[in-house]
Amino acid sequence: MQFTDISQNLSTLLTRSLKPDTFEWLQQRIASVVDHAATKDLYLGYSLVASKVVSDKEAEIDFPRNPLGTYLKAQGATPLQLARMYLLIGVLEGNTPFFAPKIAQIIQVADTGELITFLKFLILLPEPETYRSAAVEALRTNIAPVFDAISAHNPYPSQYFNDQEWNQMYLKAAFMERDLSVISDVKERANGELARIISDYAHERWAASRKVDPLFWKPVGNFLDDRLLEDMKRLLNSPDTKEQLAGALCCMESSEKAAAILLQQYPKIQQQVANDAVSWDTLNVYE
Repeated sequence: MQFTDISQNLSTLLTRSLKPDTFEWLQQRIASVVDHAATKDLYLGYSLVASKVVSDKEAEIDFPRNPLGTYLKAQGATPLQLARMYLLIGVLEGNTPFFAPKIAQIIQVADTGELITFLKFLILLPEPETYRSAAVEALRTNIAPVFDAISAHNPYPSQYFNDQEWNQMYLKAAFMERDLSVISDVKERANGELARIISDYAHERWAASRKVDPLFWKPVGNFLDDRLLEDMKRLLNSPDTKEQLAGALCCMESSEKAAAILLQQYPKIQQQVANDAVSWDTLNVYE
């Protein structure tokens, strides 16, 4: 996902959402941080935005009907968050060599709200791949809103994480029982190692008599080996309708003849997925 004219679009949104003197302060702060080229001025400015935008943070935002607007709306962007990102983008545009490594360290000095903003909108920064290590570091957290900031409705991991990092994020999302339906590009980032990890994790959960989110199986359809086919058989025989459908969807997506043969043994379930009556996108709301 690529966005264009990010700084200009944010400027337009903030002009409409903030009081004129608040937006003027923000622009002056960016200029001051760039002029002084001091790390403390950057971090202080990023924090001070909250005190300046406090009375504006509930303002209604009229998101543009373009990819950027759709992304910001999905992330529930607030004027405060947009102002913080506008500041970071502004100082990077003013002096990238100096500020890029400093911004990469925000994860070490930011409070929870500041960190959530940074992670949610990381992809808006110039040369966003520069901050991959900071994004990966965020996966260590057990604070759900911080983890959601990097994993939910966020195209950054899909675009910049390697398979190991992506797999780590996906498994931890399941472990933390987060909403797997809001992770972007799950099918596109599916890989054989992740399919094995999913099977291993499911077996651990089953051994402990614990359930597995049916959506957890979404990446495995193209990687059904003998062990995963046994997992599909278990899902298809489950008393849980959503688990049955998850198994059917995986078998439908597989090019393995054995998967097709297995699914044929469950004609009613096969018909539901074959007729597009249910999909991964609708599985969670299926009754």
